Amino acid sequence: MSELLNLTPEPSAPRRPKGEPRFPGGPAADPAGSHHERRIRSFQPRRSRVTAGQGDALERLWPKWGLDVDGLRVLDLGEMFDGLPVVLEIGFGMGEATAQMAEEDPATGILASDVHTPGQGNLLRLAERNGLSNVRVANGDAIILLREMLPAGSLAGLRVYFPDPWPKSRHHKRRLIQPEFLDLAATRLTPGAVLHCATDWEPYAEQMLDVLTSHPEFENTVADGGYAPRPAFRPMTRFEGQGLDKGHTVHDLLFRRS
Repeated sequence: MSELLNLTPEPSAPRRPKGEPRFPGGPAADPAGSHHERRIRSFQPRRSRVTAGQGDALERLWPKWGLDVDGLRVLDLGEMFDGLPVVLEIGFGMGEATAQMAEEDPATGILASDVHTPGQGNLLRLAERNGLSNVRVANGDAIILLREMLPAGSLAGLRVYFPDPWPKSRHHKRRLIQPEFLDLAATRLTPGAVLHCATDWEPYAEQMLDVLTSHPEFENTVADGGYAPRPAFRPMTRFEGQGLDKGHTVHDLLFRRS
Protein backbone atom coordinates (compact mmCIF):
# COMPACT_ATOMS: atom_id res chain seq x y z
CA MET A 1 0.00 0.00 0.00
CA SER A 2 1.50 3.35 -0.95
CA GLU A 3 1.37 6.04 1.67
CA LEU A 4 -1.65 8.29 1.16
CA LEU A 5 -1.17 10.90 3.87
CA ASN A 6 1.42 13.65 3.83
CA LEU A 7 1.52 15.28 7.24
CA THR A 8 4.08 17.95 6.28
CA PRO A 9 2.26 21.31 5.97
CA GLU A 10 2.31 22.77 2.48
CA PRO A 11 2.68 26.46 1.72
CA SER A 12 -0.44 28.27 0.65
CA ALA A 13 -0.93 29.08 -2.99
CA PRO A 14 0.19 32.62 -3.92
CA ARG A 15 -2.39 35.39 -4.15
CA ARG A 16 -3.70 35.95 -7.66
CA PRO A 17 -4.12 39.38 -9.25
CA LYS A 18 -7.61 40.77 -8.95
CA GLY A 19 -9.86 39.68 -11.81
CA GLU A 20 -7.90 36.58 -12.75
CA PRO A 21 -9.56 33.15 -12.37
CA ARG A 22 -8.55 31.27 -9.24
CA PHE A 23 -7.33 28.21 -11.16
CA PRO A 24 -7.13 28.73 -14.93
CA GLY A 25 -8.69 25.71 -16.59
CA GLY A 26 -9.75 24.35 -13.18
CA PRO A 27 -13.11 23.94 -11.41
CA ALA A 28 -15.68 26.68 -11.97
CA ALA A 29 -17.06 28.68 -9.05
CA ASP A 30 -20.71 28.01 -10.00
CA PRO A 31 -20.77 25.49 -12.85
CA ALA A 32 -24.56 25.08 -13.09
CA GLY A 33 -25.18 28.84 -12.93
CA SER A 34 -28.83 29.56 -13.71
CA HIS A 35 -29.25 26.67 -16.15
CA HIS A 36 -31.40 24.64 -13.75
CA GLU A 37 -33.88 25.48 -11.06
CA ARG A 38 -32.53 26.28 -7.65
CA ARG A 39 -33.37 24.01 -4.74
CA ILE A 40 -32.62 23.78 -1.05
CA ARG A 41 -28.94 22.95 -0.81
CA SER A 42 -28.12 19.81 1.12
CA PHE A 43 -24.47 20.82 1.45
CA GLN A 44 -22.68 23.68 3.14
CA PRO A 45 -19.90 25.20 1.02
CA ARG A 46 -16.62 25.24 2.96
CA ARG A 47 -14.09 27.95 2.25
CA SER A 48 -10.55 27.11 3.28
CA ARG A 49 -7.12 27.87 1.93
CA VAL A 50 -5.78 25.89 -1.01
CA THR A 51 -2.16 24.82 -0.63
CA ALA A 52 0.38 25.27 -3.39
CA GLY A 53 0.39 21.52 -4.08
CA GLN A 54 -3.39 21.36 -4.30
CA GLY A 55 -3.51 24.40 -6.56
CA ASP A 56 -0.86 22.94 -8.84
CA ALA A 57 -2.86 19.70 -9.11
CA LEU A 58 -6.04 21.61 -9.94
CA GLU A 59 -4.36 23.57 -12.72
CA ARG A 60 -2.53 20.63 -14.27
CA LEU A 61 -4.92 17.72 -13.75
CA TRP A 62 -8.40 19.22 -13.88
CA PRO A 63 -8.58 19.19 -17.70
CA LYS A 64 -7.70 15.48 -17.61
CA TRP A 65 -9.55 14.12 -14.57
CA GLY A 66 -12.00 16.84 -13.50
CA LEU A 67 -15.44 17.92 -14.67
CA ASP A 68 -17.82 20.71 -13.76
CA VAL A 69 -21.41 19.80 -12.92
CA ASP A 70 -23.05 22.22 -15.33
CA GLY A 71 -26.11 20.11 -16.11
CA LEU A 72 -25.71 20.74 -19.84
CA ARG A 73 -24.52 17.32 -21.03
CA VAL A 74 -24.99 13.64 -20.37
CA LEU A 75 -21.81 11.85 -19.39
CA ASP A 76 -20.60 8.71 -21.14
CA LEU A 77 -19.26 6.85 -18.13
CA GLY A 78 -18.14 3.90 -20.27
CA GLU A 79 -15.84 6.16 -22.26
CA MET A 80 -14.75 8.14 -19.21
CA PHE A 81 -13.72 5.03 -17.24
CA ASP A 82 -12.71 2.70 -20.10
CA GLY A 83 -15.66 0.38 -19.54
CA LEU A 84 -15.25 -0.07 -15.77
CA PRO A 85 -18.35 -0.25 -13.55
CA VAL A 86 -18.72 3.13 -11.88
CA VAL A 87 -19.59 4.09 -8.31
CA LEU A 88 -20.64 7.64 -7.48
CA GLU A 89 -19.28 9.01 -4.19
CA ILE A 90 -21.05 12.13 -2.92
CA GLY A 91 -18.83 14.16 -0.62
CA PHE A 92 -15.24 12.96 -0.20
CA GLY A 93 -13.64 15.51 2.13
CA MET A 94 -9.91 15.63 1.49
CA GLY A 95 -10.02 12.49 -0.64
CA GLU A 96 -7.72 10.17 1.31
CA ALA A 97 -10.36 7.46 1.76
CA THR A 98 -11.46 7.78 -1.87
CA ALA A 99 -7.88 7.37 -3.08
CA GLN A 100 -7.39 4.32 -0.86
CA MET A 101 -10.59 2.66 -2.13
CA ALA A 102 -9.57 3.38 -5.72
CA GLU A 103 -6.14 1.89 -5.17
CA GLU A 104 -7.48 -1.24 -3.50
CA ASP A 105 -10.17 -1.80 -6.18
CA PRO A 106 -8.73 -0.77 -9.56
CA ALA A 107 -11.51 -2.67 -11.37
CA THR A 108 -14.07 -0.09 -10.21
CA GLY A 109 -14.27 3.51 -11.36
CA ILE A 110 -15.04 6.18 -8.76
CA LEU A 111 -16.79 9.37 -9.79
CA ALA A 112 -16.15 11.53 -6.72
CA SER A 113 -18.33 14.62 -6.30
CA ASP A 114 -17.72 17.51 -3.89
CA VAL A 115 -17.72 21.30 -3.72
CA HIS A 116 -14.64 21.65 -1.49
CA THR A 117 -11.84 23.05 -3.65
CA PRO A 118 -8.90 22.03 -1.40
CA GLY A 119 -10.29 18.48 -1.27
CA GLN A 120 -10.65 18.39 -5.05
CA GLY A 121 -7.03 19.42 -5.46
CA ASN A 122 -5.85 16.95 -2.83
CA LEU A 123 -7.68 14.02 -4.43
CA LEU A 124 -6.23 14.87 -7.83
CA ARG A 125 -2.78 15.07 -6.27
CA LEU A 126 -3.21 11.68 -4.59
CA ALA A 127 -4.52 10.11 -7.80
CA GLU A 128 -1.45 11.26 -9.73
CA ARG A 129 1.01 10.34 -7.00
CA ASN A 130 -0.39 6.82 -6.63
CA GLY A 131 -0.98 6.17 -10.34
CA LEU A 132 -4.77 5.92 -10.04
CA SER A 133 -6.49 5.91 -13.42
CA ASN A 134 -9.94 5.00 -12.03
CA VAL A 135 -10.81 8.30 -10.30
CA ARG A 136 -12.61 11.33 -11.72
CA VAL A 137 -13.50 14.43 -9.72
CA ALA A 138 -16.80 16.27 -10.19
CA ASN A 139 -17.31 19.84 -9.00
CA GLY A 140 -20.82 20.99 -8.12
CA ASP A 141 -24.26 19.95 -6.94
CA ALA A 142 -24.58 16.15 -6.86
CA ILE A 143 -28.34 16.38 -7.42
CA ILE A 144 -27.79 18.10 -10.75
CA LEU A 145 -25.12 15.53 -11.57
CA LEU A 146 -27.54 12.66 -10.90
CA ARG A 147 -30.61 14.25 -12.47
CA GLU A 148 -29.17 15.91 -15.56
CA MET A 149 -25.84 14.30 -16.38
CA LEU A 150 -26.03 10.57 -15.57
CA PRO A 151 -28.04 8.14 -17.72
CA ALA A 152 -30.59 5.79 -16.19
CA GLY A 153 -29.05 2.59 -14.83
CA SER A 154 -25.49 3.87 -15.27
CA LEU A 155 -24.17 3.44 -11.71
CA ALA A 156 -22.90 0.25 -10.10
CA GLY A 157 -23.06 1.83 -6.65
CA LEU A 158 -23.58 5.01 -4.66
CA ARG A 159 -21.63 6.08 -1.56
CA VAL A 160 -22.63 8.84 0.84
CA TYR A 161 -20.18 8.93 3.73
CA PHE A 162 -20.67 11.36 6.61
CA PRO A 163 -22.96 13.89 4.90
CA ASP A 164 -23.77 17.11 6.71
CA PRO A 165 -26.22 16.07 9.47
CA TRP A 166 -27.96 19.48 9.66
CA PRO A 167 -28.66 18.88 13.38
CA LYS A 168 -31.14 21.73 13.94
CA SER A 169 -34.77 20.68 13.43
CA ARG A 170 -35.52 23.56 11.08
CA HIS A 171 -32.69 22.37 8.82
CA HIS A 172 -33.68 18.69 8.58
CA LYS A 173 -35.19 19.37 5.15
CA ARG A 174 -31.63 20.00 3.94
CA ARG A 175 -30.47 16.47 4.73
CA LEU A 176 -29.52 14.61 1.59
CA ILE A 177 -31.04 11.22 2.39
CA GLN A 178 -34.73 11.92 1.82
CA PRO A 179 -37.42 9.99 -0.11
CA GLU A 180 -37.08 12.33 -3.11
CA PHE A 181 -33.34 11.72 -3.30
CA LEU A 182 -33.88 7.97 -3.15
CA ASP A 183 -36.44 8.20 -5.97
CA LEU A 184 -33.78 9.84 -8.15
CA ALA A 185 -30.95 7.57 -7.05
CA ALA A 186 -33.00 4.45 -7.79
CA THR A 187 -33.32 5.46 -11.44
CA ARG A 188 -29.56 5.84 -11.85
CA LEU A 189 -28.52 2.61 -10.10
CA THR A 190 -28.47 -0.74 -11.86
CA PRO A 191 -30.55 -3.50 -10.25
CA GLY A 192 -28.47 -5.07 -7.50
CA ALA A 193 -26.31 -1.97 -7.00
CA VAL A 194 -25.69 -0.97 -3.40
CA LEU A 195 -26.34 2.41 -1.80
CA HIS A 196 -23.90 2.71 1.10
CA CYS A 197 -24.37 5.46 3.69
CA ALA A 198 -22.37 6.13 6.85
CA THR A 199 -22.87 8.70 9.61
CA ASP A 200 -21.80 9.30 13.18
CA TRP A 201 -24.87 11.43 13.94
CA GLU A 202 -27.37 9.16 15.68
CA PRO A 203 -30.60 11.02 14.77
CA TYR A 204 -29.56 11.15 11.11
CA ALA A 205 -28.71 7.44 11.15
CA GLU A 206 -32.20 6.73 12.43
CA GLN A 207 -33.74 8.86 9.67
CA MET A 208 -31.61 7.15 7.03
CA LEU A 209 -32.66 3.73 8.24
CA ASP A 210 -36.32 4.75 8.28
CA VAL A 211 -36.47 6.29 4.80
CA LEU A 212 -34.37 3.54 3.20
CA THR A 213 -36.42 0.78 4.80
CA SER A 214 -39.64 2.44 3.64
CA HIS A 215 -38.54 2.93 0.05
CA PRO A 216 -39.92 0.29 -2.35
CA GLU A 217 -36.83 0.29 -4.61
CA PHE A 218 -34.30 -0.57 -1.89
CA GLU A 219 -33.83 -3.56 0.37
CA ASN A 220 -31.58 -3.87 3.40
CA THR A 221 -28.59 -6.16 2.95
CA VAL A 222 -28.74 -6.93 6.68
CA ALA A 223 -31.06 -9.83 7.45
CA ASP A 224 -32.49 -8.36 10.65
CA GLY A 225 -33.15 -5.00 8.99
CA GLY A 226 -30.71 -2.98 11.08
CA TYR A 227 -27.36 -1.30 10.60
CA ALA A 228 -24.47 -3.08 8.90
CA PRO A 229 -20.95 -3.64 10.23
CA ARG A 230 -18.39 -1.32 8.63
CA PRO A 231 -17.31 -3.17 5.49
CA ALA A 232 -13.60 -3.73 5.03
CA PHE A 233 -13.52 -1.70 1.82
CA ARG A 234 -14.56 1.53 3.60
CA PRO A 235 -11.40 3.00 5.17
CA MET A 236 -11.41 4.64 8.56
CA THR A 237 -11.13 8.38 7.95
CA ARG A 238 -9.58 11.02 10.18
CA PHE A 239 -13.01 12.58 10.58
CA GLU A 240 -14.44 9.24 11.66
CA GLY A 241 -11.60 8.71 14.12
CA GLN A 242 -12.25 12.12 15.66
CA GLY A 243 -15.92 11.23 16.08
CA LEU A 244 -15.07 7.93 17.73
CA ASP A 245 -12.69 9.74 20.10
CA LYS A 246 -15.65 11.90 21.14
CA GLY A 247 -17.75 8.83 21.89
CA HIS A 248 -19.83 8.92 18.71
CA THR A 249 -21.15 5.69 17.22
CA VAL A 250 -20.68 5.25 13.48
CA HIS A 251 -23.52 3.56 11.62
CA ASP A 252 -23.20 1.99 8.16
CA LEU A 253 -26.26 1.32 6.04
CA LEU A 254 -26.04 -0.87 2.93
CA PHE A 255 -29.20 -1.12 0.86
CA ARG A 256 -29.49 -2.92 -2.47
CA ARG A 257 -31.39 -1.54 -5.44
CA SER A 258 -34.12 -4.09 -6.12
